[in-house]
Amino acid sequence: MIKKLIFLLSIFFTINTSAQQEVIYHIFQRSFFDSNGDGNGDLKGIQQKLDYLQQLGITTILLTPLYQSDLYHNYFATDFEAIDKEYGSFKEYRDLILEVHKRKMKLYQDVEMQYVSGKHPWFTDSYKNPKSEYSKYVYYNDKANEKPYYFWDVPEFTTYDNSKEQIILVNMKDPKVKEYTLKVLKYWIDPDGNGNFNDGVDGYRLDHMMDNLDNANKLTNLFKDFWTPLLNDLRKVNPALQIVAEQADWNSYGQEYFTKGNADRVFAFRLRQAITSFDKKKIEKAADSTFLYNPAGKQQVVFIENHDTDRFASEAGMSIGKLKIGAAMNILMGGVPSIYYGQELGMKGKRVQHPTDGTDIPIREAFEWYAAEAGPGMALWYKDTGPWWDNRNIKADDGISLEEQQKDPNSLWSYYKQLIRLKKVQPALAFGDYKTIPNTNDNVFSFTRTYKDEKILVVVNLSGNTEDVMIDPREDYNISNLKLLSGTPNVILPRDGKNLTMTPYTVQVWRFPKGN
Repeated sequence: MIKKLIFLLSIFFTINTSAQQEVIYHIFQRSFFDSNGDGNGDLKGIQQKLDYLQQLGITTILLTPLYQSDLYHNYFATDFEAIDKEYGSFKEYRDLILEVHKRKMKLYQDVEMQYVSGKHPWFTDSYKNPKSEYSKYVYYNDKANEKPYYFWDVPEFTTYDNSKEQIILVNMKDPKVKEYTLKVLKYWIDPDGNGNFNDGVDGYRLDHMMDNLDNANKLTNLFKDFWTPLLNDLRKVNPALQIVAEQADWNSYGQEYFTKGNADRVFAFRLRQAITSFDKKKIEKAADSTFLYNPAGKQQVVFIENHDTDRFASEAGMSIGKLKIGAAMNILMGGVPSIYYGQELGMKGKRVQHPTDGTDIPIREAFEWYAAEAGPGMALWYKDTGPWWDNRNIKADDGISLEEQQKDPNSLWSYYKQLIRLKKVQPALAFGDYKTIPNTNDNVFSFTRTYKDEKILVVVNLSGNTEDVMIDPREDYNISNLKLLSGTPNVILPRDGKNLTMTPYTVQVWRFPKGN
């Protein structure tokens, strides 16, 4: 009876928090905050910065993989059941997640279960050893176990620090692999197995999820044969568990992940591509396709940068107006917004072409806590590593630091904080349906969010010029009757009430009177 009560209370707790306005903060933990001075961001460092995340308005933390790996990003495991010691101990992990839940926040964990490092026991024990107990765990192209399937058909690659590594395909059709995957993922949902999820993850991000893995025609029908039964079993443990699938095809809107893959959420890749273009027609098309055809109860994760993409500030340019437009699109359009650590400061970084796995280090640099280039907690794990350090984006006193921006009410950081608060206090921005609103200017994008009797109009000048625009001449409403919630107040409202004159790269957020 007591166990049943704990289980029911746990479900209530999770459902209660999931019903809140959700804003995800995506952390590449090695680069976030270093609590012990070894140069690596860690779990204790994240716990020490929970006040900061709550101050910004974050409700959910998404961590990149924590498990043991020889690679700096931890995506390919040597041990799925161990936490990388540079991130901390299991106790520090448990302390973090308990504190997260104490604050009514949530924690999602990124996992990649489809490949392992060449140093994982499944491979080291089974290579050239068909009698190994792990012989079927790894995908081999021959019976002698001499020809494994390597990621991207690359037998060996060089890491950023000049070591050699291999990435091996896991045989996801093998029943023991399915059993093991379920065991591992169930464990992190409820580590002590008592039915209370207060010490477990609230969701998983499934990296590189595909039905036909890598389109190689070796592991096919994975949605039906692997993912759907696995996710059904995980939801039996915690019915409120959230599954966020990353489409391997970034040109996909992700509908098949909802209808066939059993996911709760996918990433709005096409919308991100459109936003970074600052092209009105592309944004309208992508937004309509992203928001209008979602199955009930499913969500799109809306983002403008992550650990695999160029930083928005480097892609769109360092104009504060452009950066604020990116913020507004990220937070206000709909779906579940996700902010990549440092995005709120306008951190810079572009992926580079390099024959190692260091390609992404420029977009995974240390969070800039201070105006100076270094300071307590700066996670400069890549210091003195050659080109990754020599060409770093961090510069002293360049305005791209938390220390500098928290003092400035007009900073990008202050704007993110304002937008997140606006989303939380305006029901239409929290729960409202998206609708593209026509206007008369090719450089101005406008949309509404509507929930019950609440309606919000957002108008965005995508250009570097002052633009005159008439908002939806077909509709019978007068902008002069609306309340300006956010944006510069120096707009010109002629008597007809449908025209705006917008200064370069500006965003206006208007609230309709209730019932309109």
